[in-house]
Amino acid sequence: MATYLVLAALLAVATGVALAWPLRRSRAAFAAIAVSVPLLALCLYQFVGTPGALDPAQRKAPETLEEAIAQLQADLERDPRQIDGWRLLGRALQQQGRAAQARDAFARAAALAPDDLPAQIEYAESRSRADPQRRFDEIALQTLERVLRLDPGQERARLFLGIAYRQHGRDAEAAQTWEPLLAALGAEAAGGLREQIDAARRAAGLDPLPEPAADAAPGLRVRVSLDPAFASRVRLDPEAVVFVIARAPGGPPMPVAVQRRRVAELPLELTLTDRDSPMPTQPLSALREVEVLARISASGDATPAEGDPASFPARVSLPADGAVELVLGAPPG
Repeated sequence: MATYLVLAALLAVATGVALAWPLRRSRAAFAAIAVSVPLLALCLYQFVGTPGALDPAQRKAPETLEEAIAQLQADLERDPRQIDGWRLLGRALQQQGRAAQARDAFARAAALAPDDLPAQIEYAESRSRADPQRRFDEIALQTLERVLRLDPGQERARLFLGIAYRQHGRDAEAAQTWEPLLAALGAEAAGGLREQIDAARRAAGLDPLPEPAADAAPGLRVRVSLDPAFASRVRLDPEAVVFVIARAPGGPPMPVAVQRRRVAELPLELTLTDRDSPMPTQPLSALREVEVLARISASGDATPAEGDPASFPARVSLPADGAVELVLGAPPG
């Protein structure tokens, strides 16, 4: 604390001298300002400030979650503009089962960062957790809709929005919202989601999804490898996700076929078929031409992020002879 007071005093004196310097020709005015400014500053801070909070010796490390929450709440009271602080508080309160307070904390983060999509998703989820029936209310539903308008690749938002639509009786929209998730899931999880989609479609008076026919059309063989020079200078997480994607050339970014693999499997060879179509109503076999590429995602998110290593897209006519060669990290040219 003594060190803090010495530094604060020196800073206040330096500020006072700097402010008084233009009046240095008048000794009386110079002395009055040089002395009064630091004195007033230190007195004011002593009355309304909390210098002890800046002294590490005065800040005891929390020993329990309750103490950590209290410290975080005190920090946020001093500076309520901390987006990450509000999100951290919301998670801690959720862990304690204080769902309504957690919702309010996430609401503060969402209000401070309207373009932070993960913060918006957490806020929408917290509203359902705070509801006695675990329902996504109208505010949560609208929040999730906005997130997907801004970024259709936000998978958690897509999952939650499908649930919200089902809860609100909008079954056809729930099924349509969930369908693109099928390709991003493993076989077991995709099977469970397909059951939910079919249930939603039946509730909407629609037929269940057609079963993909593996042999209905020849698949598209793809070989994916790492550029040797790139692999020698970049350390990749072997568990990072490799997305192998086929999409309509010049069309929307939503793939017509996609497989999810791991960096540890490289180099790999696979075959994209109608089973890999995220939208069963828009199978790979329906196209005459596709654009094929591979991308590594450290986060595992299907949405491309800046810096994700990717191959150059290859345009292929269907049915294709031979395998499409994709090289991750290859230099242009």
